[in-house]
Amino acid sequence: MKTLTLLRHAKSSWDDPGLADRDRPLNRRGERDAPVMGQRIAAAGIRPSLIISSPAVRAWTTARLVAREISYPLEFLQREKDLYHAGLDTILDVIARQDTGFNNILIVGHNPGFTDFANHLVPALTDNLPTCGVVSVNLESDDWNISQHLPATLTYHDWPKKSRTT
Repeated sequence: MKTLTLLRHAKSSWDDPGLADRDRPLNRRGERDAPVMGQRIAAAGIRPSLIISSPAVRAWTTARLVAREISYPLEFLQREKDLYHAGLDTILDVIARQDTGFNNILIVGHNPGFTDFANHLVPALTDNLPTCGVVSVNLESDDWNISQHLPATLTYHDWPKKSRTT
């Protein structure tokens, strides 16, 4: 069995209109939400053996903040250029390239691709995966070529503004 966790980057800043999209940093809310979601991911028992992030500043920063909260070694974080604004097929390709020795992978990226991918894994899960939203699933598979191992079993779905009582 494999566990796959999707994490949409935290809220980013639009303060500098001249900044390239890839270079946009997190805003204050994003800087606050990412560590909180890291704590909630840890509390849910999600322990990734590999974290892969889009190279965009907002995604990479989110990955680093979450990694710190779950005690994941920052030096093992990986950037994957193909995750920058990736669509469904590209996300599947990135995942399929991962070593079968990893049983629990967390990927950090962007919408609309992550909402589409979440709904691909768990049909009709959400209309929108919010910023810093998390979806974690179990897959009955021995490898990461998961396109034939669906639907997945939802194990965790959370986002910063979700009520802690639901």
